[in-house]
Amino acid sequence: MIYWELLLSFMQIGLFSIGGGYASMPLIQAQVVDKYHWLTMGEFADIITISQMTPGPVAINSATFVGMRIGGIAGAIVATLGCILPSCVIVLFLSFIYFKYRDVSVVQGVLGGLRPAGVALIGSAGLSILLMSFFGGNTESIYHLPFDKLDLIAIALFAICLILLRKTKKDPLLIMGGAGVIGMIAYPLLNR
Repeated sequence: MIYWELLLSFMQIGLFSIGGGYASMPLIQAQVVDKYHWLTMGEFADIITISQMTPGPVAINSATFVGMRIGGIAGAIVATLGCILPSCVIVLFLSFIYFKYRDVSVVQGVLGGLRPAGVALIGSAGLSILLMSFFGGNTESIYHLPFDKLDLIAIALFAICLILLRKTKKDPLLIMGGAGVIGMIAYPLLNR
C-alpha cells in the first residue's frame, strides 16, 4: 500500500510541477507533509536542503530521499519512477506526434519559430551570466549597469579565454580550469 501511495503521490508531483525544482517544493510539501504525514516540516526542510546540494533536479532527488525514508530502496525506486514517469510519457507522446507530422508545413513553421526563441533564451541567460561576472552580481537592469563596480580581472580572464578558444583548438575544459587557477591567484594578489 505504501508503495502505491508513493507512486501516485510523486506522479502528481511530476505531472504538475511545471517551472522547475522550486516550483515543485509546495507540491512536495502538500503530499509528503500535509496529506500523508510521512515527514515533519523540519524533516522536509532537511530533505529539500539535501536535494539542492546533490546533483540533479530537486523534485527527483526529493522523491528518492522521501522514498528511501518511507519504504527503503524499493520506496526510493518507486517514488523516483513516479516522479519521472509523467515527463517520460509526455515526451514519448510528443516525439510520436513529431515523427508522424514532421513533414507538415504547420509543424515546420512552429519549429522554425521555436528555434530563434530557443537561441534567444540561451543568449539571454549567457548575457545575464556575463554581466553578473563583469559587475560582481550587482546588475539589476542592463540599462543601469554599475560601472564603478566593474571587475577588471573577470573581463581580462574572459577576453583571454575567448581569444584562446577562438585562436587555438584547446579543450574548453582545460581553458576553464586554467582560468580558475589564474583567478585563484589573481584575485587575492590584486584585490588587496
